[in-house]
Amino acid sequence: MRRLPVYLLIDTSGSMRGEPIESVKVGLEAMVSSLRQDPFALESVSISIITFDREVKQVLPLTPLDELQLPEIVTPESGPTHTGLALKLLCERVDEEVRLSTPDQKGDWMPLLFIMTDGKPSDSQLYHEMTAEVTKRRFASIVACAAGMKAKTEPLKELTSEVFSLDTMDSTAFKKFFKWVSDTINVGNRSIGATDEFLLPPPPEEVNVIV
Repeated sequence: MRRLPVYLLIDTSGSMRGEPIESVKVGLEAMVSSLRQDPFALESVSISIITFDREVKQVLPLTPLDELQLPEIVTPESGPTHTGLALKLLCERVDEEVRLSTPDQKGDWMPLLFIMTDGKPSDSQLYHEMTAEVTKRRFASIVACAAGMKAKTEPLKELTSEVFSLDTMDSTAFKKFFKWVSDTINVGNRSIGATDEFLLPPPPEEVNVIV
């Protein structure tokens, strides 16, 4: 069975401490639960989670949905937001984990990428270098979310044209966002292979489109 690899990059810098990161965890649980109700997703979707703050970690390697256990996600007290380093690790993991087609077997579908941040890259030069590298990995879709009023959308526009924002960082907003992510994954699951065009489903009212 061909896999649909899904990579989630989640900002865990100091300003995400407390209610915001707990709300993200609630949203992730709702997303996984929603995906597991879809038999097609259960067969094909694999998910990876990379967190980034002053450190960058792949807290969940690419794992099939039916085997997935959400990892513990922690936030430091303070420190920089190494978004560029997160993209560097993402490229390394995609190169390692996503199976390419060979003459003998079909590889995975083109992966999906969702990135959420509540600030801006502290390593802006590396971030600029790595956005070009990310585009070489041929993601079927890259969705970026600026969470909270302090999040900067301009750097995200360098990575993708699909940039959205959340004004509030409570559990309701994050649950709606991650439910929309699961809907997007399901749309991708059904359209990949049938069409070259990946169309995002309309976002809920809590998720603002940035143009």
